[in-house]
Amino acid sequence: MNSKERFSNRVEDYVKYRPGYPDEAMDYLVNTVGLTPPFHIADIGSGTGIFTRLLLDRAERVYAIEPNKEMREAAESLLGGYPGFVSVNASAEETTLPDQSVQFITIAQAFHWFNLTLCQKEFRRILVPEGRVILIWNKRVQQQSEFARGYEELVREYGNDYQRVQHGRVSETDFKEFFREGIYQQAVYSNNMKMDYKKLQGRLRSSSYSPLPGEPHYLPLMEKLKKLFDQCQQDGQVEFDYQTELYWGRV
Repeated sequence: MNSKERFSNRVEDYVKYRPGYPDEAMDYLVNTVGLTPPFHIADIGSGTGIFTRLLLDRAERVYAIEPNKEMREAAESLLGGYPGFVSVNASAEETTLPDQSVQFITIAQAFHWFNLTLCQKEFRRILVPEGRVILIWNKRVQQQSEFARGYEELVREYGNDYQRVQHGRVSETDFKEFFREGIYQQAVYSNNMKMDYKKLQGRLRSSSYSPLPGEPHYLPLMEKLKKLFDQCQQDGQVEFDYQTELYWGRV
């Protein structure tokens, strides 16, 4: 499937069950990276607007650049009331923004989908001189608990092209080639969620590699997910552990 279409039938679950970003990470962006008004930001691969909403409180204007129609429309519905919100039907490689029109580019949960050579050229075009790019991911912790280890085994066994599309395939080499002179800064924060079984199901279905209802692996996956949940739950919930990872620099 075209990467721009992978989430079209997952939007409702994405909006409801994907995690936000911790206050500590946003404070770091403001106090250390300098993400404060009156800057203009291009939030590229903005999806349903989870990260865009946080940026709108910290910038004069945010261009939410998203090629997927369903995800873009979800963001427009949620964020259309913000005066600084501008929805753009475009891609990372061709943003359609004017030259030197933004001071920051942010990319949340999407960098691993891009053609890095083409988007690097495009980012240099739309950024002001010395503008900065910020990459951010909520990365699932895979080995911290019995539940985390079991969940990883499930998605490896039943996930559609899981190994090919997971964001963990972006490496230090990619960052060094992407950022100017290979120089970038990094910060890491804990970002954990407690989930009942309904939320856990929705979180799994929101992943691009998860089988959906009607696909052959969906029912076996959900049966094993329920078994794992029952084994690991405490008071009807499991802890879903993330690390929020930030990378930023010039391109």
